[in-house]
Amino acid sequence: MINQPTENPCCPPTVYTPDLRPVEGEDAEGELVDLAKAVTHPARVRILRILSDAGATACGDLVADLSLAQSTVSQHLKILRKAGLVRGEVDGPRRSYCIDPRAMRRLRALVGAL
Repeated sequence: MINQPTENPCCPPTVYTPDLRPVEGEDAEGELVDLAKAVTHPARVRILRILSDAGATACGDLVADLSLAQSTVSQHLKILRKAGLVRGEVDGPRRSYCIDPRAMRRLRALVGAL
């Protein structure tokens, strides 16, 4: 059901740059808490999986795939954007979302350091 645009400014090609921030210490712990709070709802986990598989995806496509109200999906996306895990871009009349790969790598690193 998800339509993947061929090119979207929301998700430019991923350029890997190493993240040299520490994964332990007070700052890292606070960062992990903030990221973990963002993924504590099953719908947000599902949104991350969909975006990870599909790339840039319109909000309407997420609504259809999740079978949730548009306002509910928008609220979940707002939380994920605030945490930095998802980026959003207005594309004409629609808004497209995608995973921020650097933030996802950071989440993995922080969880892996536990």
